Amino acid sequence: MSKGLLGCRSASWLGAALLLLNSLLLSVCAVAQETPEGRAKVDGPHVAEFSIDGPIGPATTDYLVRAMEEAEEDGAQLFVITMDTPGGLDAATRDIIKHILASSIPVATYVHPAGARAASAGTYILYASQIAAMTPSTTLGAATPVQMGGAPGQQPPGESPQKGGGAEEEGKEGEEKPQPSGDAMERKVTNDAVAFIRGLANRHGRNADWAEKAVREAATLTAGEALEMNVIDIVAKDQGDLLRQAAGRKVVLDSGEFTIPDNIAELPRQSYEPDWRNKLLALITNPQVAYILLLIGIYGLIFEGYNPGALVPGIVGLICLLLAFYALQVLPINYAGLALIILGALLIVAEVFMPSFGALGIGGVIALVIGSVMLIDTDVPGMRVSRQLIGAIAGVSGLAMLGLLMAVGRSFRKPRIPSDQALVGRSAVVTSLQEDIVLVHLNGEIWRARCDQPLQLGQRVTVVAQKGLTLTVEPEKGE
Repeated sequence: MSKGLLGCRSASWLGAALLLLNSLLLSVCAVAQETPEGRAKVDGPHVAEFSIDGPIGPATTDYLVRAMEEAEEDGAQLFVITMDTPGGLDAATRDIIKHILASSIPVATYVHPAGARAASAGTYILYASQIAAMTPSTTLGAATPVQMGGAPGQQPPGESPQKGGGAEEEGKEGEEKPQPSGDAMERKVTNDAVAFIRGLANRHGRNADWAEKAVREAATLTAGEALEMNVIDIVAKDQGDLLRQAAGRKVVLDSGEFTIPDNIAELPRQSYEPDWRNKLLALITNPQVAYILLLIGIYGLIFEGYNPGALVPGIVGLICLLLAFYALQVLPINYAGLALIILGALLIVAEVFMPSFGALGIGGVIALVIGSVMLIDTDVPGMRVSRQLIGAIAGVSGLAMLGLLMAVGRSFRKPRIPSDQALVGRSAVVTSLQEDIVLVHLNGEIWRARCDQPLQLGQRVTVVAQKGLTLTVEPEKGE
């Protein structure tokens, strides 16, 4: 490839990269402008409000920990976490629970609005809170461990429920209760989850037997049933009602017993929303975004390797790959899936540079799809790579392979031209005349040429013969 052609391609890559970078910066600035960092803070005692809406992941933990620390410095008397979640990742859930248990300010977790749920990881957080509250028409439970999901465990969600884990078998040890598959690891993680949630229940005087049933049998309750069975403390129609019912209650903190102020409902409320850092972290750690960044990074580095000096594919690929690795190190990934994705990308790119009549390309697409399905190792809703996204990428890759195969087929149907005649009849331009050496520019490349007639710089010539790397030329007619 000539320097001129390489320069054009590099310029195109650079322009596209600058446009992409500019769009990213504008997006970050827009997110920062939406951040309520400039909100008017309440001076003195107040009720701090937080929100968990959706799957619980690293960004949720970062947001809650930062916001609770800030609220404590601002003088909050009570933390209220409004929650609606299908579950979340084990590590993120445990980090949130540790912070709730260590908090010097009581935490009231409120499942709200109507139709919301505290499933899986949400049930653990509800049990860990000093005050557990729900609004009517909400549910909790289904806390059976899933693959790296809402509670610490690895049991697939499709398995039949555990039997004998409820209040009717009170007093039995967890190890004596049958597991669905008899697998030792499943017994370990299930028993660990049972011990964990029973400890949380006993700490706050709640129904530990039903908590165990929620883990072993994936049991669920409505708000009214949960209050009746001493699983939660309050059923409130709104946050004002919650605060009125919480006033004067005694709760257990690490420092000892604490009484919630009688005037808690009269205190001003301060909402602590995620800032731009939390929003950016949530974006990067979204499995769909992490997956796309991973693919861009892999392809960028591969194309840089096949075309050294292009720079932009390598730079963009490296940045995307670093962001993807940051996201993947806080997400539960399957390394076999990651290896298959890398292998698939290599095979697809290899097909472009070393046509194998589709063998490499088809193998690459298959490896890419299988690896993509395996990549995120969890069954938590919202924390897996979308099947639609995988299908779209596989479809684009398949169409690219089909187009390549069609191009290869057309090339075989064309008449074969001997290599020493491929340039005959082409037009070139004289670029250098030094003694007996003549250089001409042809097809973006510089060739050595010879001519029996005198030539001038910039003169157009026609190739009449080729021998090796030397062309025989003659002036074009009219020159």
